[in-house]
Amino acid sequence: MTVWDRPEPSTQPVPLDRERIVAAAISLADEGGLEAVSLRKVAARLDAGPMRLYRYISTKEELFDLMVDEVQAEILPEERPGDWREALRVLAERTRRAALRHEWLADLLGGRPALGPNGLAVTESTLAALDDRADVDTVMRAVETVSAYFIGAIRREIANLRAERATGLSKRDWQRASGPHVTRMLATGRFPALAKAVHEGTDVDAEASFTTGLDWVLDAVAAKLTRPPA
Repeated sequence: MTVWDRPEPSTQPVPLDRERIVAAAISLADEGGLEAVSLRKVAARLDAGPMRLYRYISTKEELFDLMVDEVQAEILPEERPGDWREALRVLAERTRRAALRHEWLADLLGGRPALGPNGLAVTESTLAALDDRADVDTVMRAVETVSAYFIGAIRREIANLRAERATGLSKRDWQRASGPHVTRMLATGRFPALAKAVHEGTDVDAEASFTTGLDWVLDAVAAKLTRPPA
């Protein structure tokens, strides 16, 4: 039985429910990451006994599932996307924005499908826009391919943001600090392709990189979704 199938107990004597528990957990995670979340810490924030939370949530993994589903409500499109390409773009962009608001989400993306009501609604909205564009297996591979791209891109972006905080160095500061070493290595002539990329490549920000990569992936998906002549 999943956490969504299990009924909630009475709120007495201290008003408590899963909604308040999840909100407190998300607040803790937004402040300090997933490592800052425990049933004991959530209980303390709610001024409730830790054992009371076990009446609502059996494990920390269940709590994480509920947290992800709550954030899925932010990803769910406000209106039904007009076509499959818009649907996949909306999924990618709204997931990225949600992860930038809740960096811990990047650590929980991927893996098994989200089974909460909001997660299922996001999946339904996406698949509905692709319905009849190709056979169901092709549609599933299309969604998986786009998801694999944006999850990887989001995790890389979040990892860079965390590195900036951990080191106190912005991307440009880190590049300057690493410059002498990189220059010496490139001067050996052992890395000509890398040297060309460093000296001739255009440096773009995370959003521009994300958008360009997404366009390329969607172009590739478009070729697979075009049905061959009957």
